[in-house]
Amino acid sequence: MQTLANISSLSSSSSISQMLMMLLPFCFVFLWSVHVLFLQWYSRRKGRRLPPGSLGWPYIGETLRLYAEDPNAFFANRQKRHGDIFKSHVLGCPCVMVSSPEAARVVLVTRAHMFKPTYPLSKERMIGPNALFFHQGAYHSRLKRLVQASFVPSALKGSVSEIEQIILNFLPSWKDNCTINTLQEMKMYAFDVAILTAFGERMEREMETRIKQLYQRLEKGYNSMPLDLPGTSFHKAMKARKLLNETLRRLIDERRREDDGSGHGGTKVASRLGRGGLLEVLMGASNVNDKGHKVHQQLSDMQIADNIIGVIFAAHDTTASALTWALKYLHDNPEILCAVTREQEGIRRKMDESGRRGLTWEDTRQMPLTNRVIQETLRAASILSFTFREAVEDVEFEGYFIPKGWKILPLFRRIHHREDFFPNPDKFDPSRFEVGSRRRRGRDPVWPFPGS
Repeated sequence: MQTLANISSLSSSSSISQMLMMLLPFCFVFLWSVHVLFLQWYSRRKGRRLPPGSLGWPYIGETLRLYAEDPNAFFANRQKRHGDIFKSHVLGCPCVMVSSPEAARVVLVTRAHMFKPTYPLSKERMIGPNALFFHQGAYHSRLKRLVQASFVPSALKGSVSEIEQIILNFLPSWKDNCTINTLQEMKMYAFDVAILTAFGERMEREMETRIKQLYQRLEKGYNSMPLDLPGTSFHKAMKARKLLNETLRRLIDERRREDDGSGHGGTKVASRLGRGGLLEVLMGASNVNDKGHKVHQQLSDMQIADNIIGVIFAAHDTTASALTWALKYLHDNPEILCAVTREQEGIRRKMDESGRRGLTWEDTRQMPLTNRVIQETLRAASILSFTFREAVEDVEFEGYFIPKGWKILPLFRRIHHREDFFPNPDKFDPSRFEVGSRRRRGRDPVWPFPGS
C-alpha cells in the first residue's frame, strides 16, 4: 500500500510539473502583454505617445526577423513604413531606431547626457570596465579628449614612415601567394599600426610579440557565447585578458621608472606620441595645465590598461574592414583605380626626383583623390552600422515618449544612404566629396567616433 501511495504521489507530481511547463509560456505572454499595455496606458495618461512600430513577439521581439533578413533591408523597410523614428524589440531589449542626422546628433551630442553608452556585460568584462566606451560625463569626456588628441595630425606626422614600412613588410608575402584573405591581411596590418600608435617606438620586440599573442586569444573569444567555463572560447579569452592586463601593468611600471629618470613627466601630447604612443599620453599628459597646475588625478594603471585595450579593439577591426572595402570598391571601379594609381605614381616620381625615400606627412596631403575614395568608402560601407545608447530617464524625444531603460540606436548606414543627402546612394562615387560638389546636398550627416 505504501508503494502504491508513493507511485500515486510521483504521478501527481509529474502531472503538476507538466501543467506548470505548459502554463509557463502563457505566463510569459501574459506578463509581456501587461507590460506593453501598461506602457501604452502610461504614455497616454501623461499625454505622451511611443514611437510607431512593433515590439514583435514577447521577449523574442523581432530578433528572429532581424537575423532572417538582410539587416539593411530590415531597418530600411521599417523606416519606409514608420518614418525616421520607430520602435522595435531586438537583441533582448526594446529599442527606438533613429535614422535622421538631426535625431542622431541629439542622441550623441546635444543631449548625450540623457543617453548613456551601453554594451553587453560580457563585452565590458573582456575590454575592461574603465574603458571610455562604458562611461559618460567628466571621465568619458576627459578620456575622449586624450584619445582624439593622440590621433590629430600634429601627433601622427612623425609616424608616417613607420606606417609605410609596416605595409612594405607585407608586400613580399602577397606577391608569392596566388590567393590571399584580404580581410585577415588587413587585420594584421591594422593591428601592427595600432600597436605602433598605442605604444610608440619604445616597444621591445619580445614584449610586442607577447601582447600580440594575448590580443589574438582575446579576439577569438570576443563574439563567442559568454560562458566562462573551462574549455570555452570565452573562458580562454578571459584568461588571456588577465594575462594581458598583467603584461600592460608591467610595461606601465617600466615606463614610469624610465620617465622618472629622464624628466619627461609633463611632456605634451604631440611630442610624446611618437616616442611612447598613446600609453604615455594616458600616463601623464593631462595631469597638468599650461600653467603647471594639477587639474586631474593621475589615471590608475587599471584605467590606463583598460583604455589601451579598448582603443586597439575599436581601431584595428574597423580599420581593417574599411581597408578591405576600399580595395573591393577600387577593384569594382577600374577607372577610379587607374586614377588613384596615377595620383600615387605622381607622388613616387616626385620622391625619386628629390632623391628621398619614404613617404612624409606632406606627401599624404597631396592625395586628394585617395582621400575622397576613403571618405566614400566610409559612407558606402558604413563599417559601424549603428551604436547602442540607453535612456537614463523618461525622455521626450522628437515628439515621442521614450521610457527609461529603452535602447536608442542611431542607424548610421541608413543616414549615409539617404537620397536627400547622397543622390544615387548605392553608387560608389568619390566625386561627391569634392569641394563644392552638388552630388552631396544639405548638412553633413553624422560621422561616428568609436568612443562616442
